[in-house]
Formats: sequence, C-alpha cells, structure tokens
Amino acid sequence: MEEVKTSNALIWSDRWRLGALSKTELMNIGFASVIIGMLFVLFHLFGNTVENVDSKSAFVWMVARWGDKISFGADYSHGYLIPFVSLGVIWYKREDFFAAKKRSSYWGLVVVIGSLFIHWLGAKMQQPRLSLMALIGLIWGIPFYFYGWEVAKLLIFPCSYLIFCVPLNFLDALSGPLQRVATTMGHNILTDMGIQVQRVGTQLISDYFQLNVEAACSGLRSLLAMTALTAVYAYFTQKTFVKKWLLFLCCIPIAVAGNIGRIISIALVSITTGQEFGTTLHHDWSGYVLFTVAISLMVGFGKLLDVNYKELFVSWKKAYLNRS
Repeated sequence: MEEVKTSNALIWSDRWRLGALSKTELMNIGFASVIIGMLFVLFHLFGNTVENVDSKSAFVWMVARWGDKISFGADYSHGYLIPFVSLGVIWYKREDFFAAKKRSSYWGLVVVIGSLFIHWLGAKMQQPRLSLMALIGLIWGIPFYFYGWEVAKLLIFPCSYLIFCVPLNFLDALSGPLQRVATTMGHNILTDMGIQVQRVGTQLISDYFQLNVEAACSGLRSLLAMTALTAVYAYFTQKTFVKKWLLFLCCIPIAVAGNIGRIISIALVSITTGQEFGTTLHHDWSGYVLFTVAISLMVGFGKLLDVNYKELFVSWKKAYLNRS
C-alpha cells in the first residue's frame, strides 16, 4: 500500500514537474493560488448589485455586456480577446520579470487598500464598472506590495490594457458626433470626386444610391477596437514613452478615416453595381475595408515615427552636396 502511495505521488509530481521546484517556489505558487481564489470569490459573489443580470458576479455582468448586441450593438465584442493579450504580454516579458529586483513595497499596500475601497464604493453605488476597475487595481497592486516597484512597472501595461475589457457605455454619447463627422466628410469627398450627392441629416442621397449612416455605422465600434489594437501595437513597436502615446492617440483620427473610407466604398460600389448590392452584401462585408484602411494607416504612421529624421537629413544633405 505504501509503495502504491509513493508511486502515485511520484507520477503526480513528475506529471506536473513539481520535483523541479524548490520548497519556497511551491509555497509561493500555493500562496498566489489562495489570493487568486479570494479575488475570484470576492468579485464573483459580491461584484455586481445591478438587477439587469441575474447574478452577483462582476464577471458574469461583464461577459453579458460583451455579448450584448442590442443595447451595446456588439461594440465590446473584442472584450473576449483582451485578457489573452494581457497574458501574452506578461509571457513575452517573462525574462524581465524573473530578472527584476524583488522586495516588498508599502506603496503596493496603499494601492490594494484603495482598490478594495473603490470596490466597496462600486457595490454601494451599483456601479460594477467601478468594481471591475478596482479588480484591475488589485491585480496590479498585490504584486506591487509583495515584489516592489520593478515588478509593478513591468505590469503597468498588461494591467492597464485590461481596461479595454470594461464596458464603458457612456462612450455611446460619441456615436452622434461620429455619425455627423462621417456623413459630412463622406459627402465632401464624394462631391470633390465629381459625384452629385445630397446630405440630409445623416443620409447621403444621389440618383444611384440612398445611404443612411445609422448609429451602428458611426464608427464607434471600430474606434473601440482600434484603440485596443493600437495600444498593443504601439507598446511593442515604439521605443519611447512619447512615441507610444502619440501613436495610440492617433488611433482616433485613424478609426474615423477608416469609417469614412468604408462609407465612400459603399457609395462607389452602389454606383457601379447597383443600390441593392452596394447597401446589402458589400455593406455587410465592408468592415474589412474599414480595418484595412485603418490598420494600414496605423502601421504607416508607426513607421514614420520610427524614422531617424536627423540621420536622414544628414545623409540627404551629404548626398546633395556631393552631387553638386
């Protein structure tokens, strides 16, 4: 019987490679598991007090918002991918985490206490968004307390990136202005191209097509998706803090430009192939046009930021003088 127990323990230990871990590492894994379990219990059982989701879980509320195609119009459907991107960034930087100097910091404890207070406030105010923000604060603050600033500094981006998970439906207020901008710019560009088209409110009307730029076509969904995409692209491609933020902020005009390109493509396809094809099949698939334009602009602007203009000017000046 003793041999069987020993054999089972060896098989179990070998399967999970626990034999390669020291006693301290095993204790740390166990301690981290307890903390993760406590966070899950706290936000799963006491995370939501809003009645429109039949659950006390902040996670259930958040996932319900991601899949909501009526109230939110699938604007937050990208939320499913965000946690995996954050984990991917941590995995990519794992060598930096191992190399970082680790020592406890009481500033991390301040973050933990402040986040718990915000969670309590969110529960009292029936604002699960506040609770989810507090959860992000705890995910950052707990390692900050145990391992110090060097580890916390590496966690700033992956933890901040989780904000894109939180449904911020007050951003729907941007839908109206985005509709008007897309309609006006689309009208102006089509007119400059020599196409006779009238703008009536958020409608574009010509002899060949009639296109209503509805709230779903305002570009808000693409704007939210582009902010998430540009954030991670800027983080990995730009070397300085200023350039990272510059590229990230440019995602707003880039997303708007992509949506205007989509509207113009629908108009041009409607003129060449007919109203029915342009505003139905092409309209439904024109999101690919939007993201092709937007991603091309994002990559192009990122390349422009990477250029060493001082070195370029010196080489250009040298080549020009030698030729003269």
